[in-house]
Amino acid sequence: MRALRLVAEQQLELHDIAAPGPPQAGEVAIRVHAVALNHIDVWGYRGMAFAKRKFPLIVGVEAAGEITALGAGVPHLSIGQYVVMYGARTCGECSACHAGRDNLCENPGGVMGFHIDGFACEQVNMPARLVIPVPKGVSITDAACAAVTFSTVEHMLFDNAGLLRGETLLVHAGGSGIGTAAITLAKAAGCSVITTVGHIVKGAKARALGADHVINYREERFEHIVRKLTNKRGVDVVFEHTGANTWSGSLLSLRRGGRLVTCGATSGPSGQINLMQLFQQQYRIIGSFGASIRNIGDGLQKMAIGLRPTIDTEVAMENFGDCLERMRNRDVFGKLVVHIGP
Repeated sequence: MRALRLVAEQQLELHDIAAPGPPQAGEVAIRVHAVALNHIDVWGYRGMAFAKRKFPLIVGVEAAGEITALGAGVPHLSIGQYVVMYGARTCGECSACHAGRDNLCENPGGVMGFHIDGFACEQVNMPARLVIPVPKGVSITDAACAAVTFSTVEHMLFDNAGLLRGETLLVHAGGSGIGTAAITLAKAAGCSVITTVGHIVKGAKARALGADHVINYREERFEHIVRKLTNKRGVDVVFEHTGANTWSGSLLSLRRGGRLVTCGATSGPSGQINLMQLFQQQYRIIGSFGASIRNIGDGLQKMAIGLRPTIDTEVAMENFGDCLERMRNRDVFGKLVVHIGP
């Protein structure tokens, strides 16, 4: 089979390698159709893996495909079924895994395409418990954006931040994959959305997506505009995933008792916090990583009723590296999806 492998930092090569054997008991074989790119792919490409890993490494953390074979003891799935694959290998034995909260696994094997081989290959075997069926009416391209993008937003906004109808949300980087998903899902939940972008074109697209207010962070201090838009009250929730550059302003954008939920640090991992401000304003700061199996299913069901991910570009496997450079340069609105195979 063909596989796209990272052979050294910032060096991708397309290779013919041996396909995996038949699925073992409790596993399924999957023909991978589409891989959606995320910033974690960029970090892995640049050598920011934060853990030991071995080259060559098959890339790709978020994907969807079609079941081609079943191992013994998999009665709930069928050959020909389209599925989404969980983006990490988890133990399946700890209490978190038994509860379907694999993002809290006590003995994880690693993130696919980051620490261990990922999905940018024509075939993969997966534990059946880490495979989620795609509902009818959801395209394979959209489904490829479920395992990381939609599920991360589901987990951040609804599990962790407890976002409620009628609340106001600040979404940073509204042109990113999870930024566009956050706008879509929050508007569908009946919330007002303020978003930040770095370019006028992205601002227009964010408005078309449903954002109520758009702030160009290159031209204006977003925290000042947020206070003005909310009559100095501040927003109920900040959707933070950009890190150091926006951290202080994000806290200043919150109302008293507001919630900040964060899942990323693309502009840097270190931020400062005024502890008096924290306890006097009674902020709640919540870290969020990955998602549960349920979150992926919930995201897919929302896709099935029409809440589609925003797709910027679909490309062939050979263009994976070009897409990473586009993400690195922030030259994208929504998701980049790579189609695997001929």
